Amino acid sequence: MAYGLYTHIQSNRRRSIVLLIGLFCLVYVLVYAGALAGEAMTTNASLPWLLAKARQDFIVAFPFATFGTGLWIAIAWRFHQAMIDAVTGGHEVTRQEQPRLYNLLENLCISRGIPMPKLKIIDSDALNAFATGLNEKQYSVSVTTGLLNSLDDAEMEAVLGHELTHIRNGDVRLMVIAVIIAGVISFVAELVFRMGLNMRWSGGSRSSSDSDRGKGGGGAAILIAVVLVAVAWLLSSVIRFALSRSREYLADGGAVELTKNPDAMISALRKIEGRGELPGATSAVMELCVDNPRQGFADLFATHPSVDSRVAALVKFAGGHDPGPIALPPPGDDPALDETGQDQLPGPGAEPRHGPWGDVPGTADPAGTPSPPGQSAPLPGQAPGPGGLGTPFPIPGPWGPRR
Repeated sequence: MAYGLYTHIQSNRRRSIVLLIGLFCLVYVLVYAGALAGEAMTTNASLPWLLAKARQDFIVAFPFATFGTGLWIAIAWRFHQAMIDAVTGGHEVTRQEQPRLYNLLENLCISRGIPMPKLKIIDSDALNAFATGLNEKQYSVSVTTGLLNSLDDAEMEAVLGHELTHIRNGDVRLMVIAVIIAGVISFVAELVFRMGLNMRWSGGSRSSSDSDRGKGGGGAAILIAVVLVAVAWLLSSVIRFALSRSREYLADGGAVELTKNPDAMISALRKIEGRGELPGATSAVMELCVDNPRQGFADLFATHPSVDSRVAALVKFAGGHDPGPIALPPPGDDPALDETGQDQLPGPGAEPRHGPWGDVPGTADPAGTPSPPGQSAPLPGQAPGPGGLGTPFPIPGPWGPRR
């Protein structure tokens, strides 16, 4: 039994390796199914004869299937990031282009001695983020502009910590490999259905004078081949989904371990909930995201645990507080203005509200004098700014004043 976060991570890695080996073996199941279907369509023989002949064909096809799978993985290993960027429209940014996001990510990396991954931005109103890469030179974290505009610094830091945990735990590498192998399975399955029934996997003629092969087993052989293909495809999906689901809980816990702020992770999940659909993204890309709103008809086919389940785990094990579902304004709307354009911030005489970055602009100072929007009242013991008022956001955050 695993005890503690790091022991859970090690146990999960071992299970994941076993699952990946099983996923790779499914490729050979499909090769055998293709050989069986090919024999059944080209030879009128008994079922035992067809099964034995399909085994011989499988032995012949084994090295070619291994080489083809290895070539597929090698191509995806080299070009998977370019393909993901082409689908999502992600582009790399520098500190000068995104100082706030870059500084948040860099400080998290420095705090744990993690190499800085590449930072990419996706121009989309969706609220989501994901990490990709197979080694330190390839690792990258992609964030949508919608997420960047909707989350405050603490929440954004929690999401970045979530993605860094995926990188630290090796989840990204395993998930990318799983997606690649699943792609091979899907390709071979389609090949069996489209071409396998018209192909022969081994050479040599079938003499009609063979007396030991019998007749009438073609229908059963084809049925077995179809069942093998369906089972392999189903198992590949279940294994891939299981890998993703088990890792999300650990990544949420890792984000809390990095930031020491379970409430920020919970708040970020509540804001992202149901708003993460990336237009044009494939299901493989959505499986890598913080949240995947594309859920199947049963929990068995859900690539991510529900947000409610993840929040409940953070409340139970990290001591966080669940605010419940959070409503966000439509993209482009100013949350500080109502429908008539009037300021909804506290007016004159309102009690000052002290946030982690300073007072809410537009609140009153302790003496009852309202401060104008953009400036905050001085806190007790703080020197007043110009005009007797505190400077905007007087309390600096861990990376300097919030801008």
